[in-house]
Amino acid sequence: MGQKAFEHLREHRPVLHTSLVLSGKLHSYLAEVDNRATEMLERLVKQMAAQQGITEQLKAQDQMAWIGAMNNIRNAAEEIVHAEVIFA
Repeated sequence: MGQKAFEHLREHRPVLHTSLVLSGKLHSYLAEVDNRATEMLERLVKQMAAQQGITEQLKAQDQMAWIGAMNNIRNAAEEIVHAEVIFA
């Protein structure tokens, strides 16, 4: 996710990008954004799986259904994270 944050910052927030580069804080800023995004993604995936009843029991009974459901959940969670953390 760090690469997307960097590209977004460079293309859509050039003043902030330049300021962070000149102050030597770009790396720490991107690391913080990446940490927040990763934590939020993990939390959202767990919450959404619980809300939809996607359990380890389903994984044991029907792996393909579990994989499909978890992929859908992860994609939805990534969209939320991008909107709220990466592209904010």
